[in-house]
Amino acid sequence: MIEQPDILAQPDGRPALLWRLPAGTRCVSSAVLGGGIGSAEWVVNVEVDKDYDREPVAHLSALVAGWGLDGRGSGLLTAAAVRRFSVGRDGEVECAATVGLTYPVYAADPASSAVAAVPGTINLVCWIPAPLVDSALVNAVATATEAKSQALAEAGVAGTGTASDALVVCCPPGGREPYGGPRSRWGLRLANAVHTAVLTGTRDWQRRAR
Repeated sequence: MIEQPDILAQPDGRPALLWRLPAGTRCVSSAVLGGGIGSAEWVVNVEVDKDYDREPVAHLSALVAGWGLDGRGSGLLTAAAVRRFSVGRDGEVECAATVGLTYPVYAADPASSAVAAVPGTINLVCWIPAPLVDSALVNAVATATEAKSQALAEAGVAGTGTASDALVVCCPPGGREPYGGPRSRWGLRLANAVHTAVLTGTRDWQRRAR
C-alpha cells in the first residue's frame, strides 16, 4: 500500500499523493480533513506553497471532489516535496513520510509557542496489517510519534517535530489486537518503520537544505 501511491495533479500543477485503502480499513488520523477514528477509503497528502494561507478544510474538500474521491478519507497538507516521500518497513508494517523541517519545535518549549502552525511539516501514513482495537490504534499514535522524535534526535534536529505534524495509522477491520505500544508485537514494528522513514526523509531534507 505505502510504496506506490498515485500521483495526482492539483489545478495549480503541484502534486499530491493518493493511497487507496483496502475495503473496510480502519484509521486513526490527526488530519485536518477526516481526522478521528473510523473507516476510510483513501488518504491524500497534498503539497502546498510554504506561504499557504487558504482555509484548509474547504481547500482539501474541493480537491477531493475534483479528483472524484468518494466515501470517507483523510486529507493532509505539507510544504514538503511529496514526490520525495520516504518509506520504512518492518515486515508487513509500513510507513510513508514526507519531511519538511524549516521550523522545527520542541513540544514543551515555551519559546516555540510563538511559531505559527505552518505546513512545512512531517506527515506520516502508516499501515499495520493486523486488526487493532481502537485503544491500540491510539497507542500506535504515541508509538509512531516517539519513533519520529527519536529519528529527529539522531539526525541532530533541534526539535521533536514541527507545529503542524500529522499522521494516519491504518489497519484492517475487526479489531482483535489489544496493544500498540513500542514493545508490543505490532507497535515495535511500527516504531521501526516510522524511524526508518523519518530518518531517511530528514537526511534527504538536510542534504537539500545545505
